[in-house]
Amino acid sequence: MSLAHTHPHAATGSGMAGMCILLAGLLVAALYGAAAARLRHRGDAWPRRRDASFAAGVLAIAWVTAGPTPARSFTGHMAGHLVAGMAGPLLIVLARPLTLALRALPAGRARRSLLAVAHSRPVNWLVFPPLAALLDAGGLWLLYRTRLFAATQESAFPHALVHAHVVTAGLLFSFAVCRLDPLRRRWSATLRGGTLLATGALHAVLARTLYASPPPGTTFAADDLHDAARLMYYGGDLAELALAVVIGTGWYASRARRDRRVTASPPAALPTASGGRGA
Repeated sequence: MSLAHTHPHAATGSGMAGMCILLAGLLVAALYGAAAARLRHRGDAWPRRRDASFAAGVLAIAWVTAGPTPARSFTGHMAGHLVAGMAGPLLIVLARPLTLALRALPAGRARRSLLAVAHSRPVNWLVFPPLAALLDAGGLWLLYRTRLFAATQESAFPHALVHAHVVTAGLLFSFAVCRLDPLRRRWSATLRGGTLLATGALHAVLARTLYASPPPGTTFAADDLHDAARLMYYGGDLAELALAVVIGTGWYASRARRDRRVTASPPAALPTASGGRGA
């Protein structure tokens, strides 16, 4: 007997609620597209691939959250988790939504307020890579190695809270590790890369424990459990590899810009024999 999304009230995506989630996703994607169009209309460059990345990320998360969930296998649940907590957030972060908002908003109170929030101390701590990793990976350990997962199948409210946490934690972790938008503190590639490695290890160990035993309070067929664990293990590796590529690409681009600045700067004048500087 599988408890994965079999309770009739656990389907957060059914009926009107699911429609509202999908409409909200479409609205957010449309707002991003309108802001990008505003930039292009005034002659500023904004790659269209970012529009596609943002729309794909938002709509994928909305579809997973709003989609039908009854009688779903644990493997199906895990696929949804990978989309909502890893792939979707990464696609959104690659689209640089904060950068777009700051560039599209006219100079004034709204722009200053957004920048103040982005540079505030609470946001700075939330995107501190180790803390973001703790919220992300720690939340998964809490979900799958306690009775919390079983509780989400018995009531819609904890089910919705878990969905919200998975998406939010995934976004914070992707923002913290990728460091593509103008946040207050620019953490080093070493810290971000080390955090990513540690998080990947925690993710892999969790997948191995799920291969051996289901979440407490649930019972799944062995094949379903093993397929879900393998999907979590290898799917997590793919997402973490993509994040590592973003870190490496950013580090290389930063070094290239620094080298160009050094090359472009004029050499210091050599001192003359009398101790002064050359003309």
